[in-house]
Amino acid sequence: MPRMTAARAAVEILKREGVTNAFGVPGAAINPFYAALRAGGGIHHTLARHVEGASHMAEGYTRATPGNIGVCIGTSGPAGTDMITGLYSATGDSIPILCITGQAPTAVIHKEDFQAVDIASIAAPVTKAATTVLEAAQVPGVFQQAFHLMRSGRPGPVLIDLPIDVQLTEIEFDPETYEPLPVHRPKATRKQVEKALAMLNAAERPLLVAGGGIINADASDLLVEFAELTGVPVVPTLMGWGGIADDHRLNAGMVGLQTSHRYGNATFLESDFVLGIGNRWANRHTGKLDVYTQGRTFVHVDIEPTQIGKIFAPDYGIASDAKAALELFVQVAKEQKAAGELPDRGEWAASAQHRKATLQRRTHFDNVPLKPQRVYEEMNRAFGPETRYVTTIGLSQIAGAQLLHVYKPRHWINCGQAGPLGWTIPAALGVATADPDGSVVALSGDYDFQFMLEELAVGAQHNIPYVHVLVNNSYLGLIRQAQRNFAMDYQVTLEFENINSPELGVYGVDHVKVAEGLGCKAIRVTEPDRLLPAFEEAKKLAAEHRVPVVVEAVLERVTNIAMSGTDIGSVNEFEDLATEPGHAPTAVLPMS
Repeated sequence: MPRMTAARAAVEILKREGVTNAFGVPGAAINPFYAALRAGGGIHHTLARHVEGASHMAEGYTRATPGNIGVCIGTSGPAGTDMITGLYSATGDSIPILCITGQAPTAVIHKEDFQAVDIASIAAPVTKAATTVLEAAQVPGVFQQAFHLMRSGRPGPVLIDLPIDVQLTEIEFDPETYEPLPVHRPKATRKQVEKALAMLNAAERPLLVAGGGIINADASDLLVEFAELTGVPVVPTLMGWGGIADDHRLNAGMVGLQTSHRYGNATFLESDFVLGIGNRWANRHTGKLDVYTQGRTFVHVDIEPTQIGKIFAPDYGIASDAKAALELFVQVAKEQKAAGELPDRGEWAASAQHRKATLQRRTHFDNVPLKPQRVYEEMNRAFGPETRYVTTIGLSQIAGAQLLHVYKPRHWINCGQAGPLGWTIPAALGVATADPDGSVVALSGDYDFQFMLEELAVGAQHNIPYVHVLVNNSYLGLIRQAQRNFAMDYQVTLEFENINSPELGVYGVDHVKVAEGLGCKAIRVTEPDRLLPAFEEAKKLAAEHRVPVVVEAVLERVTNIAMSGTDIGSVNEFEDLATEPGHAPTAVLPMS
């Protein structure tokens, strides 16, 4: 039997589980693992500037391509605690990432040794499993189980903590005979699908709500096929956006309090039946449940049985992987269509498209300083259907979801449940690592951008190009807007007069100088007619220099973005609405 260190065995398992990239920061307690990583070859490592950044890079890498599992590596103590935000965000959005930490020697873990912390206990609530391996011979089994858990059922992250003496201990392990464990995912039965489809067929105005589980299951083509067979309009959730193209005739728009379309909410409120697949009824999608559910029948399909009934009790629930369920939905629908048993949904679908062509928000403004809506209008012009957008939280994300267009799965990569500031830069680097020849465009407000901007240097060092659109109003815009309910504007302004850049006025941080100091390119835009040329120049600079390129759009200080604090029937629009085609020239449907 071959003998090798437990660390080397772990590296060999990573490769046989399909890992080709890892992100992390070495340190004393994880150096044996790094030595094995170097000696084993086959895994490209990207050195982050912050371990939280590495965890978000791993997330972005996973989210970009079906089958990817991002790996984050760090030393003992604070490296593990830095990973917690990444683990939390991966858990909330059902994203499998593997975090590997070093640890103090087993004999002194409990003696408050330097950087010895019970990271397994800390990480337990935000992982599918978190294990400190105390016996070297258990390392292969723990890693094998980690990949099995990450892929089975509802996907999610795992943390493995490796004491330094465990890493260094030699064990017997034969990599050539290693095989991944079979993945377990629940599957709908034909009887369940027939019942759900009978309920759908009995409805007059049905909708499909397509969640992120469809993206995770790589089942978007099946979703579109099922929608086309039945003629039922589709409402993608924020995490499911891209599962059906925005310009598809059955895309009814998004629903919710914030990241929604006027036409999406209006169509939903007209519906009488909802089939949700791979979604979790997130509160910013539903708003007040009495408004969301009143007068509607619900069927809920989700891979995690305990998700069914967690938010509200559906009329019928099916525990199933989205792909397995949709395969059956398509099969049964084909049979019913051939038998002439599917109702004609043409009039209902046409009404949804009519709302889509009339209930639009205005984007064309010529104001200086810029209105954010104009930024997204020009982004629609500059960045085509192949673009992958990456963003996390804030007014920038909310307005982006309302006004940008997405055409393919995994082309809207958003931290939905956790929404940590600072996520966007490292996640974009992970996405661009997974798709080095693709068009990756990140979107941040100034505060999100400032949280982890040191990671831009990672893109410069490792030649990871992407375009980062920074909308800067020198405000915590979303929190300021929320504070209106408390009649205050308190501790949310970032303004100051920068003594080194007086030309900025009160906008404070000179993001162009900072980005250039970190080895990247940057362009500042203050006039609306300069936005499109700046985006085109940014694409050229990214391709030429193979580094991140920041386009900073200097916004008016205060813009209130459409949203509701209560229910989907009472969204406050704040700004002027589109009343003629020129008000929303890049809308997916020309205004009628």
